[in-house]
Amino acid sequence: MRIDVFSDTVCPWCFIGKRHLEAALTRANLSDADIHWRAFQLNPDLPPKGRDRKEYLQEKFGVSDNIEQLHRQIEAAGRAAGIDFQFGKISRSPNTFNSHRLILLAQVQQRADAMVETLFRAYFLDGLDIGDAGTLARLAQDAGVTGELISWLAGGDERTQVLEDLRTARELAIDGVPFFIFNNRYALSGAQPVDSFVQAIQAAQH
Repeated sequence: MRIDVFSDTVCPWCFIGKRHLEAALTRANLSDADIHWRAFQLNPDLPPKGRDRKEYLQEKFGVSDNIEQLHRQIEAAGRAAGIDFQFGKISRSPNTFNSHRLILLAQVQQRADAMVETLFRAYFLDGLDIGDAGTLARLAQDAGVTGELISWLAGGDERTQVLEDLRTARELAIDGVPFFIFNNRYALSGAQPVDSFVQAIQAAQH
């Protein structure tokens, strides 16, 4: 089964959705799913070096009470999925374009899942700046991706594919992530409960 996952590396619900998908695949006894991670940017207009996270959140969500309430909601959903979000450690809101380029490189090397997992953990658990080239190169090595990663990041490889993914998302009217497409037949939007993923998998198999 092919599963396309439109996701952003700074999207907490995408991290939760990844856990729910993994649980559903286990429950459905589907160990050989062909998962393709597709690029989506929640904040494409962020500068290449990102922005101070507090300033960015206040501009986007308003007063700190709104932000804290949102974080509490995500933290509760994360705990249920086995994720211990550490929002207090995050100081930058990065531009995610290069992280998506790395995921595509990892896909070629059969390391995409490890790359996505490493990026999510680095950002949401360790508070690392996943827009920084040096940080990205180290994380890629941790995920088993090979190559001269600093020079690769400075180039333009996979840029066209990221732009194509972003264009495809617009054409499909995807305005939020995570967004899952099963066998090009059945779509699921959001970090739905595991049961919903199982039902989607079963529907796409028939």
